[in-house]
Amino acid sequence: MDMQLDPAGDDLPLMANTSHILVKHYVLDLDVDFESQVIEGTIVLFLEDGDRFKKQNRSVEEACQSESNKGCKLGMPEPCHVPVTNAMTFSSEMEYNDCAICSKGEKDTSDKDGNHDNQEHAAGISSSKRCCDTGNHGSEEFLLVLDCCDLSVLKVEEVDVAAVPGMGKFTRSPELTVVSEELRNQIVRELVTWPANRWREQLDYYARCSQAAGCGELLFDTDTWSLQIRKTGAQTATDFPHAIRIWYKTKPEGRSVTWTSDQSGRPCVYTVGSPVNNRALFPCQEPPVAMSTWQATVRAAASFVVLMSGENSAKPTQLWEGCSSWYYYVTMPMPASTFTIAVGCWTEVKMEPCSSGDSATETPFSPPEADFRHVGVCSHMEYPCRFQNASATTQQIIPHRVFAPVCLTGACQETLLQLIPPCLSAAHSVLGTHPFSRLDVLIVPANFPSLGMARPNKDKTGHTSDSGASVIKHGLNPEKSFMQVHYLKGYFLLRFLAERLGDETYFSFLRKFVHAFHGQLILSQDFLQMLLENIPEEKRLELSVENIYQDWLESSGIPKPLQRERRAGAECGLARQVRAEVTKWIRVNRRPRKRKRREREAVFEKLLPDQLVLLLEHLLEQKTLSHRTLQSLQRTYHLQDQDAEVRHRWCELIVKHKFTKAYESVERFLQEDQAMGVYLYGELMVSEDARQQQLARRCFERTREQMDRSSAQVVADMLF
Repeated sequence: MDMQLDPAGDDLPLMANTSHILVKHYVLDLDVDFESQVIEGTIVLFLEDGDRFKKQNRSVEEACQSESNKGCKLGMPEPCHVPVTNAMTFSSEMEYNDCAICSKGEKDTSDKDGNHDNQEHAAGISSSKRCCDTGNHGSEEFLLVLDCCDLSVLKVEEVDVAAVPGMGKFTRSPELTVVSEELRNQIVRELVTWPANRWREQLDYYARCSQAAGCGELLFDTDTWSLQIRKTGAQTATDFPHAIRIWYKTKPEGRSVTWTSDQSGRPCVYTVGSPVNNRALFPCQEPPVAMSTWQATVRAAASFVVLMSGENSAKPTQLWEGCSSWYYYVTMPMPASTFTIAVGCWTEVKMEPCSSGDSATETPFSPPEADFRHVGVCSHMEYPCRFQNASATTQQIIPHRVFAPVCLTGACQETLLQLIPPCLSAAHSVLGTHPFSRLDVLIVPANFPSLGMARPNKDKTGHTSDSGASVIKHGLNPEKSFMQVHYLKGYFLLRFLAERLGDETYFSFLRKFVHAFHGQLILSQDFLQMLLENIPEEKRLELSVENIYQDWLESSGIPKPLQRERRAGAECGLARQVRAEVTKWIRVNRRPRKRKRREREAVFEKLLPDQLVLLLEHLLEQKTLSHRTLQSLQRTYHLQDQDAEVRHRWCELIVKHKFTKAYESVERFLQEDQAMGVYLYGELMVSEDARQQQLARRCFERTREQMDRSSAQVVADMLF
């Protein structure tokens, strides 16, 4: 590699040489073993070399230049049309990496509402335990470099796609009659560029190719952050095999998956939004510009449910007694970091039958390939896009499923199931077509690191080498997950823009923006530039990309526009109501313990959850609150039963005023709301109260083995 990186530092290396070669599609085949806490199998990568996708990008640029007067400009309603074979309008393309054990054939069937079940046929395959020679075979050989850590790579081999029956249709050159590297690579090149309306047939051929025999082991080596693969004699990406199979297994301590228990005490595992994303789940190309599609077969004990970020609502297929298989796929190219998996003893929560007819609110849905027509022209790389499906554009509520631990099914049935349809309908009314055909909602375990989900993952956050390798600055610093200032400022920036422009103008723009940029990688300047180009001059009020960046992104502290909004917000009716209640509580707190008989009890108003948060924040500013007042607060608002935001402020009050009778609420919060609890550990330790510090250490000892690794490290640094 031509970059010198320090793996022990805070920067996260992105090692994949995406400028030379890209992954178009992954076929995974995995076995989940809860006893050993290992996910094992194979992954088949279908590759495209740099020469081909660079030519495609040039053709896209030329097409845009030739149509520059017809709507190619950013933000125009009719972006230039990209032909079927063109890959991408933004820099490079594809990527997705996963594991597959090429041992099964998957056949997918589609039901009438567009949710696709799966049927599979088992065929055993044994893993090779022999690693290839990793010696130096000359620097002139081409290296495929994948982002990888915490994995045991067992074997890498080329896949003989030419041996798959029916692959002759992918060979255009009559002279290629002898099976060769050139023939196999040509087959892959043709397969990965099939038109979107043949996506189901394409997935079938991917599955067949993934089951083909190997035709030669490849040399590989691993280091802390990468897997490097070479073939003797292949000096360029064009010469390198375009279909390879990697045999590997995860490690129990791997940073991309968390093995834990759900709220019912049953074992489960899920992908975690960690600094390393999915590279400890499968070898991958980490930079977001490397987008790809995938299909996956996952086997687990029959008592487990396998959920994935696929487009089909998979159902289990029994392979043999005690073992089931699940099959998912994705036809929209996406970054590897968006791949998710969760396996556990979840229960699907369904709406109870009712006679009112309320359950029949979902709009009928036709499969992606049905009624496929150009409703509009898209600017993304080609895939079976729902924005071009006339039926999908009017579908307000997409099919959805809810899964939860057994102990939470009642609460989900009572509350969550009622909320999803109106939320989906509201999203459609504001943003337009749902980009995905269905939705699975999972109630995750208490240790899910929710505050680390949106960790920045850009490929140009540091120096980028000619190969495409780069670093994410401070990407490995565990404290970065809990620095939420940039997220909060982003939220308030959007609020500021909505208020400045008016809801009608702002939401109309959002809908247009989603339609223009769906299926593409975007930057904040793309959003701001299009916003300013699509609003009337009189509403811009001296707004520009430059001054927005300066006020909101490049300056520390609270932006001036937000300070003005904050002062104005303090005058709203809900805030005035809270201030009135705060005054009552301060008055109650000042009363002597023994009151006169004629003195009436204070009557407190019912407050919304957001108002409760504001109330408790105001009370946190009080130097002292008596335990009698705190007990009355708890009783009045049933604080122990409120949402996590309210309970977090309540716990802060308990800690600040050493309200020992409510320490049980603090312990419960630290165990059940572990992501938010990190801040509370800090409050307990800063107090320098021996009992509170003992409470913090006791809770940490109970939960540290199940906590997210970054969270556990941050808390350990506080406590010891």
